[in-house]
Amino acid sequence: MAHPKRKISKTRRDKRRTHDKLTALPTYTDQVSGEATLYHRVCIESGYYRGRQVMKGKEE
Repeated sequence: MAHPKRKISKTRRDKRRTHDKLTALPTYTDQVSGEATLYHRVCIESGYYRGRQVMKGKEE
């Protein structure tokens, strides 16, 4: 099993971990159901997308 030859400093370790963070996905509030929904996706509760009903929702 490989072992590091020297100790990795905290700065070097933290630089490597800078890209491991989570990002919040952009959401909007649906006008019909009031649920928080991801952009470019149909609201599952109401079945609306951009103000038009495109499928049956759970409420129906």
